[in-house]
Amino acid sequence: MRVNQLLKPSAVDTSAFNDLPPRHKEVVNDFYNQVDYDNKDVVKEVEKTIDIVSSKHNVNTDVMYNYIEKETGE
Repeated sequence: MRVNQLLKPSAVDTSAFNDLPPRHKEVVNDFYNQVDYDNKDVVKEVEKTIDIVSSKHNVNTDVMYNYIEKETGE
């Protein structure tokens, strides 16, 4: 087990998540922590949160969209 795994537990433990580089794992964890699960317009909420975390971590939004595609198998 790595030290960063002890300090910051991941929001997810799947093979798609575990295959990500550390920086992308931070983006995904941040996404899961920031998304508003009670929002009635799920699509807008997910897209808005992806934009926010991508900008915050200075990565392309494709990082999250590709991750979601791998998780859902679509």
